[in-house]
Amino acid sequence: MTRETRISAADRVLAYGAETHPVLQRELENIDVQLRSRYAMQSDQAAVGLLDLRTSRVAMVYPDRCEYGASVSKIGILLAYFALRPDAATNLDPETRHQLGLMIKRSSNETASKFSHELGLKQIQEVLNRLGLYQAEQGGGIWVGKHYGEEGERYVDPVGEHSHAITVRQALRYFLLLETGKLLSAAASQGMREIFQSPEIPHDQIKFVKGLGGREVEIIRKWGSWEDWLHDVAVVTGPRRHYILAGLTHHPRGDDYLADLAGIVDDLLARD
Repeated sequence: MTRETRISAADRVLAYGAETHPVLQRELENIDVQLRSRYAMQSDQAAVGLLDLRTSRVAMVYPDRCEYGASVSKIGILLAYFALRPDAATNLDPETRHQLGLMIKRSSNETASKFSHELGLKQIQEVLNRLGLYQAEQGGGIWVGKHYGEEGERYVDPVGEHSHAITVRQALRYFLLLETGKLLSAAASQGMREIFQSPEIPHDQIKFVKGLGGREVEIIRKWGSWEDWLHDVAVVTGPRRHYILAGLTHHPRGDDYLADLAGIVDDLLARD
């Protein structure tokens, strides 16, 4: 199977109504049950998705349940910046690049609010809707309806009535498009991926990064935390594995669930 064939297959397996891989689906469901039992979590307190980019296998638990997105929805601001400022793909000044890195990698509310004011909340959401990353008739997706860390202007998503929203399926799809050079364009995808990398900004050692500590892997990710909404979405690349993992939780022990999830899934795919 060529790389382009794998990309096309991955596009198809994330389509609404597509079937998940039966073996991987069973394994992911078992992992979720095990971890929810460990941390006394109910089925409505976790949603998870896994896309193996080497084989196009996908597994998802509650993929289209619209959750409060916390800071994960900041990926929508980054995408809208590149969509509404096309020159950013090839001519982004170092200061703006660093500020976008702070928004993504350090999850700075201050810089997120700066860019959402600059772009406009409705304009940001129009980009996400146009690219199919929020589809109300299919359960929702990525929604940015409020400036981070501020009161005032607020637009809730039609499905969950959240000011910021996310679903597992659309989180996986966003990072699939990013990883395969199809998020706006190859140049824009590369520019956004470099912002996710931002090597001058260290990872926060929580959630997936904590669970993958000490392993020979590269991680680009966006985490989010607000009250008991604790999420992480990441692309993980290492020997014998390359995959996208999304975990959305609404529970005080969500960070522990996410750290354990990352380690168990990485062991599974490294072994496969």
